[in-house]
Amino acid sequence: MRGEPIAAEIREEIRERVHELREQGIVPTLGTLLMSNDPSDERFMDLKHAACEDLGIEGQDVRLDPTASAEDLYRAVDDLCADPDVHAVFVQAPLPEHVESINVRQRLDPQKDVDCFHPENLGRLVSGDPRFVPATPAAVLRLIAAYDVSIEGRDVVLVGRSNVIGKPLANHLLQKRSNGNATVTVSHSHTRNLAEKTRRADVVVTACGVPELVDGSMLSTDVVCIDVSANRRSTDSERPVVVGDIDAESAQEKASAITPVPGGVGPVTLAMLLQNVVRAAERQRQ
Repeated sequence: MRGEPIAAEIREEIRERVHELREQGIVPTLGTLLMSNDPSDERFMDLKHAACEDLGIEGQDVRLDPTASAEDLYRAVDDLCADPDVHAVFVQAPLPEHVESINVRQRLDPQKDVDCFHPENLGRLVSGDPRFVPATPAAVLRLIAAYDVSIEGRDVVLVGRSNVIGKPLANHLLQKRSNGNATVTVSHSHTRNLAEKTRRADVVVTACGVPELVDGSMLSTDVVCIDVSANRRSTDSERPVVVGDIDAESAQEKASAITPVPGGVGPVTLAMLLQNVVRAAERQRQ
C-alpha cells in the first residue's frame, strides 16, 4: 500500500484549489512552530514548507530554541493566530518538558488549528462533526479508501492511543459513516498479551513509536497492516535505518496488504495536512 501515488492525487486536488483561491486574491498561508533542535523534527518541518512552496501555499516558519521559555512559545502561538494573513497554524510535537501542552492547545484559534489540538476541535471530532480531521488519521482513512480495504463489520486493532492519531482514528472507525462501522480495539505498548488482540484482527494499525513491536507471529493470515510510525534505529553505518512498529519482513508472510516504512502513510499525511490548510483558507474566506 504505497503512499506516494495517493499523495500525488491529493496534491493535484490541492493545487487546483489553491489556484482558485489565488484568483480571488487569497493566498493560503500555513504558520508553523518548532521548538526543537532534533534533526528529524527540523527535516519534517523543512519538508512541510517545501511542499507548501510547490503547491503555492505561503509559509511562516517560526523556530524557537528548545531552552527558550514557555512564554516565548505562547507568544509565538498568539502572534500567528492573530495574524489575519495566516489561515492555519501547526505546532510540532512533542514539545519540551517545561512547556504545558494544554496551554498551547487552548491558545490555538480553532479555525486555524489544522491538526485538531484545540479541545473544541477534539470535541467536534468525537461528536462526529469535525472541523478538521488530524492529518495522520485522515491519511490512514484515505489509504483505506484508495486500496479498497473493507472496514465495515470487521475487527480493527489499533496499537497506539495518542490524542492526535490513535483516539481520533478509533473514534472515526467506530462511527456510522464511510470507512466506519468497525469493531475497534485500542491497545498500546503496555497492553498485556498484545499478540492475543492482534491475532484476532482483520486490520492492524500501529502508531505507538516502538520499533518492530508487532511481528508476523502476532498476526492472522490475510490481515491488512497499516504502520504509521517511522522509528530511527541506529546501525553500524553512519545513517540510521527507518523502521515501523511492525516487523515488515515477517509480517509480509501473513499480510494481504501492508504499508511500507518509509513511503506508506508518511507522504499521505503531509498531503492531508496541506489539504486542511486549504480548507481553513476556504472557510475563512466565507
